[in-house]
Amino acid sequence: METSKAEFTAQTASPLINGETKITITDKSIVLSALFDVAEVPFSEMNSLSLADYVVVVNADSGKYVFSRIGNMCEQFYNRLAEAYNKAVLRALFVKSDPIVTAKGDFRYSEAGESESGAAPVHVYENSVVTLPPDLSARRVPLCFADGMEKGEFELSISLDTGETYTWSKLGYDTAPFEKAVEEQIRALREKTLAAVKEIDPSLGTVQASQLAKLVPQGAAASIGRIAGIAPSFVTALEQKINDTRAAEYYKYFKEICDPAKIYAGFRKNAAAEEGNEGAVEAVEAEPVNEPAVSDMVSDVMQEEAPDPYLIWLIAPSPDGQFVAVEFAEKGAATFVYRTGGDADSFVKKLNRALEAIDFKREVIRLTDEELLRPENADYYMASKRTAALKFIRSSFIGRAIHSSPEAWKRKLTELWRQ
Repeated sequence: METSKAEFTAQTASPLINGETKITITDKSIVLSALFDVAEVPFSEMNSLSLADYVVVVNADSGKYVFSRIGNMCEQFYNRLAEAYNKAVLRALFVKSDPIVTAKGDFRYSEAGESESGAAPVHVYENSVVTLPPDLSARRVPLCFADGMEKGEFELSISLDTGETYTWSKLGYDTAPFEKAVEEQIRALREKTLAAVKEIDPSLGTVQASQLAKLVPQGAAASIGRIAGIAPSFVTALEQKINDTRAAEYYKYFKEICDPAKIYAGFRKNAAAEEGNEGAVEAVEAEPVNEPAVSDMVSDVMQEEAPDPYLIWLIAPSPDGQFVAVEFAEKGAATFVYRTGGDADSFVKKLNRALEAIDFKREVIRLTDEELLRPENADYYMASKRTAALKFIRSSFIGRAIHSSPEAWKRKLTELWRQ
């Protein structure tokens, strides 16, 4: 939903416009109009907003924008700007549902060797907790990767399997509802994963299904060796699904050049599959034709257009462990190659984290910095500023192996693994 446009007048000091300016707040930017100049500052380029002594300051990639002499509309201007900015941040972090609980309090976090703290609104969603300070420290914390929780006096801390830690405190009367919502959503996500692994392999025992649900939260990639250590039948079921995809021949090659136990596999239920099939049937049934024709048309549409019920991806480490090849079992997908720094397991955890953060919009993890700055990639640019795992994965990307032919693909993969 777009933010309704709001207009204010202020004295502006900035790299682009100075003097009396009309400021229009839209859902993606602010537009500054002076008598002879006009400029647009996208939210994707804004790094912080602040209000002090009736002056609003916006720090952006293009410089500092200072707005003063707004009069008694100053606080309203700042609130409308912050509201539109936060909506843009939520959109960039792929938050699509309404919050279950909202609160305001202190936060602090530690990730990738850095720490941050402050006070901000905090929202609990069905799969995450989002903290919304008006700057680059806004964070979406995916609950599916939570592997620890601690409750203190009026505070709650969550640790993720990637080593990040997030703490919220001083939430006042919202403390109990906040904690309850977080706990309920973590349980719901684990139950959802449990149902997914049992759907793939109905033969799983109770203990096996429970252990797998913990190993592959929301279908996150794990090594074939670790999966097999819990349930060899699940590996067989997963490989059967891989063999039904265009990645079958590449998986076979990976097993020839890598230790099969060290190959990672991940899966994700493709909701579009069922929606797409139902839509196709409805579209055909709307045509006034005879029943045999309808049956034939439905069959053709289902075979030609129905997406795979699962998105499956494979991560194969190079023999020396310095690189991985990431293969998505989808038509038209290339093989992405990354440096690991020598620790494939740590890299895979960060890749899992990055893919979940961008809702599996995989182009984000291979776009160049120049491409990321294009207007059409504004949301991706905002996400990359606020997700440490995504920054790391993007910085580790070294190239792609296109599926032009099996021989050319193998040559390119070998070449990339030697860089």
